[in-house]
Amino acid sequence: MSTLSIRLPDDVTDRLKALAQSRKISLNKLMFELSTRILVEEDSKKLFEAAQLRGNRARGLQMLDELDTLSIR
Repeated sequence: MSTLSIRLPDDVTDRLKALAQSRKISLNKLMFELSTRILVEEDSKKLFEAAQLRGNRARGLQMLDELDTLSIR
């Protein structure tokens, strides 16, 4: 496992801490969930584009529907 340090404006940090607290999770867990979500979205986008290139419209639409159901809990 790696450690990642990032610089964020204080107001963004405060908002992220408040969001984590409202979800009753740590800031670390929130950042993990947010990172995972953006990676899943990127992977889905690439799969959609590949299906589009293959002309598989139905699979592309199915992937869009699956993206709509994603949520961070």
